[in-house]
Amino acid sequence: MIMAQQHEPMYIQYFNDECRPLSFYLEKMNGYAASKKAFGMSQDDIINEVKKSNLRGRGGAGFPTGMKWGFIPKQSAKPKYLVCNADESEPGTFKDRDLMRYTPHLLIEGMLIAAFAVGAHHGYIYIRGEYTREAKLLQIAIDEAYAKGYLGKNVQGSGFDFDLTVHRGAGAYICGEETGLLNSLEGKRGEPRVKPPFPAQAGAFGGPTVVNNVETLTAVPYIINKGGEWFSALGKVEKSGGTRIICVSGHVNKPGLYEINAGSMTVRQIIDLAGGVLGGKKLKAVIPGGSSAPVLTADEIDVIYDIEPLMKVGTMMGSAAMMVVSEDYCMVKLIQRITKFYAHESCGQCTPCREGCKWMEDVLERILHGKGREQDLNLLLDITDNIAGKTLCALGDAAAGPVASFVKKFKPEFEAYIRGEKHG
Repeated sequence: MIMAQQHEPMYIQYFNDECRPLSFYLEKMNGYAASKKAFGMSQDDIINEVKKSNLRGRGGAGFPTGMKWGFIPKQSAKPKYLVCNADESEPGTFKDRDLMRYTPHLLIEGMLIAAFAVGAHHGYIYIRGEYTREAKLLQIAIDEAYAKGYLGKNVQGSGFDFDLTVHRGAGAYICGEETGLLNSLEGKRGEPRVKPPFPAQAGAFGGPTVVNNVETLTAVPYIINKGGEWFSALGKVEKSGGTRIICVSGHVNKPGLYEINAGSMTVRQIIDLAGGVLGGKKLKAVIPGGSSAPVLTADEIDVIYDIEPLMKVGTMMGSAAMMVVSEDYCMVKLIQRITKFYAHESCGQCTPCREGCKWMEDVLERILHGKGREQDLNLLLDITDNIAGKTLCALGDAAAGPVASFVKKFKPEFEAYIRGEKHG
């Protein structure tokens, strides 16, 4: 179920049924050579190399990584921190889980280089609470790294000290948002902070902080070893470098992880790569970037799978989690399930999100169970309009965008329920 495409893959060639120990990473993946090279570079040179690479955040926002590192002040009265966002709670997303399971040292080395570049001496891997196996494997790898001098005092004789801690979350979607994550890391209620200040100025424990996703950080050793221009050239669109791991699930014959050059394939081609629609059925819809992404119809899938092309057609790449829906699946049931999730996961801090998500869930439940009214579809659109762009974090948008797109693009299915022709 795991394939590579078009190039010598960076990641998937190392995925199999066992965790990769330090010995494998050193012997087969040129392990910790990149960090040794980085220690001979200046901090500015490392950041500039990452900028040249066109590495964009792999967690959903797609923000340029080198630019994000550059926001960290050179001098700070408070300690600086590096935090890896390994929460991976977006429905449909499962790439970071395998990166941590099979190549934990790649993540550790990426964090080591990032920390050196911004002057952070302590890093945290904030991992989703349900990832018990991955948390244990990460800790084993971290213990190995300490034992061999790749973490701790005077790493690799460089004079640079770096400690790394695994911190397990408790299963809250909102803690995938970076400031909600930081609150949770500090032992506070997991809810987003008012910005500014941004984490680069006042993040973990009040110190300047970089928060990066797992896949983002695992790209860093490749960039240092082979150069930013090499990494950038892997991408086939102007602003996106490297390869992307796509999580394909739903009604396809071969669900799994697929690694492609960034921007090299359309949504249709990726579905074909995953064996086509399950059972030879027709395609009805695709959710291209995890459950928070507005849906595409079967007529909209000849679009390049990358950030800007998907934005132009009104959706987003998000966490690169593509969910495929076949012709005989009910879109009303699907959006009701998605909305129920967001209503449950809202932290409740913002009124539009807290009240609006539950209201949307109630209206969809009413429609699904044969009690819908003609005005309910306009009501749903009004609610989405009162949520989108009016909350501290993107959870409100994540809930509103899918509902609006489902109602607009699959309106006849909702109307059939309202007329009593279908029942949940």
